[in-house]
Amino acid sequence: METTLIIISTLIVGFFVMRSIAMAKIKNTPLVADHKDVLTLTDQNFRQKTKGKVVLVDFWASWCAPCRMMAPVLNDVASELNGNSHVGKIDIQQYQNLATEFKIRNIPTMVLFKDGKEVNRFVGIKSKEFLLKEIAKVS
Repeated sequence: METTLIIISTLIVGFFVMRSIAMAKIKNTPLVADHKDVLTLTDQNFRQKTKGKVVLVDFWASWCAPCRMMAPVLNDVASELNGNSHVGKIDIQQYQNLATEFKIRNIPTMVLFKDGKEVNRFVGIKSKEFLLKEIAKVS
């Protein structure tokens, strides 16, 4: 019985140590510069930049570690898109009106727009393959 308790205690301590290490890595993820094809969206240009196009819009904030983890994925997606499909980003700290308008409650949230209208929404970290597949469905 004592051996079982020791093993279980060791596993629990190990889990918390690994979790702490993982959280520290996530927290220290650096900001990545946007790809040249990523649209920077604002209150002023949002309607114009999403009109007549398919745009995957990332609602993010600089203090959000999962958002920083998504940046390289979104850069990869933007580099593979062509034609009328694009990736755009909205900093919710700067453009709170847009975050409120689209009822953004968690970040990262990616909203897929076609001709300026929302067609789908994804919350959390997603893979490049998943995002490309979803964009292809509405293109």
